[in-house]
Amino acid sequence: MEEFKSLNRRSFIKQSLTLGAIATFGAFPTQAATAPKTKRLTILHTNDVHSRIDPFPMDGSRNQGLGGVARRSTLINKIRQEEKNVLLVDSGDMFQGTPYFNMFDGKLELELMSKLGYEAGTFGNHEFDNGMERLAEQLHNANFPFLTANYDFSGTPLAGRTKEYIIIEKGGIRIGITGVGIDVTGLVDPNNHKGMTYLDPIPVVNRIAQMLKENKKCDLVICLSHLGYKYNDDKVDDLKLAARSRHLDIILGGHTHTFLNEPTRVPDLDGKEVWVNQMGFAGIRLGRLDIVFNQATGEKNITAHHYTIGTNESQLV
Repeated sequence: MEEFKSLNRRSFIKQSLTLGAIATFGAFPTQAATAPKTKRLTILHTNDVHSRIDPFPMDGSRNQGLGGVARRSTLINKIRQEEKNVLLVDSGDMFQGTPYFNMFDGKLELELMSKLGYEAGTFGNHEFDNGMERLAEQLHNANFPFLTANYDFSGTPLAGRTKEYIIIEKGGIRIGITGVGIDVTGLVDPNNHKGMTYLDPIPVVNRIAQMLKENKKCDLVICLSHLGYKYNDDKVDDLKLAARSRHLDIILGGHTHTFLNEPTRVPDLDGKEVWVNQMGFAGIRLGRLDIVFNQATGEKNITAHHYTIGTNESQLV
């Protein structure tokens, strides 16, 4: 489409170097990728899309004209044409927010995400709005797995329908992905999650991350989180999870609708940085992390950007 012609390869690099909403760790990935013995991965991520299939209406509101699945699809396809290894994931609350959910019970959201090529997602609290039985009935419309390591669904309609983790290989890069969700008590009708047991996400993530790094030899470990970015009490959030973790590289968050202009980098228990990112809500933004792996040294160089899905063009910022 015409809106993306301005984002050619040269302007992409220029904007990535000059615009302020960029976090860079080490050498710039495009330069590093030309060096020998390196591999490159592009991660695209969304959260809290809330059934926003169409752009916001042009009604004078703050978000008018923003978002929309069609524009996001065009942008994702463009990036896939430019990059060899692209991973697309979502951090929950795909459902609820527009009449599409009331009419189709989540079917449309999952079918569209499948067509866009999502490869993993986790549950948000709003996935339970119609109860576990109706949620289980809709899961066949998704051709990607749901990762919910800290929800025990034993004895419920969702038993055996989710995974603790998956491993995806792209271009020789092994990517371990897990997912955790918020305690839905007080957020969801008790009848809609009856029988589900919530587990403390910190020990769960640490157990899985250690297994993925040490036993499964993953080059990168990602957690899809619907815990929320930050709370001022003892409630577990993404920042607390990062600080109390080991073997975890990236947390892609949701729930609090936080628009981060650049990822937050949090030292873990070993002093290693964990990157925490979140893209607001309603598909207004698409997050992007470009990671270059140096096979000789084992180091990872990361550059972060986001796109605002706008009325006339999707802008890289």
